Amino acid sequence: MSKEQPNNPLHGVKLVEILEKLVDFYGWKGLDERIKINCFHSNPSIKSSLKFLRRTQWARDKVEKLYLDTKYAD
Repeated sequence: MSKEQPNNPLHGVKLVEILEKLVDFYGWKGLDERIKINCFHSNPSIKSSLKFLRRTQWARDKVEKLYLDTKYAD
């Protein structure tokens, strides 16, 4: 972990990595069931989802929370 943000578990983790790991773990259908946003429901792709998540903070917060809950649930 970086000295700059020692208490931030997402520090250094790119949004694309988060999204790819969640898609691998849950699939698009599973993500749509957990987070109701159109980019996971209607013709989903990494590219379109990243575009939406980068400009919509509330949706990004939900994705990051799901990632942390999934990653640390083990």
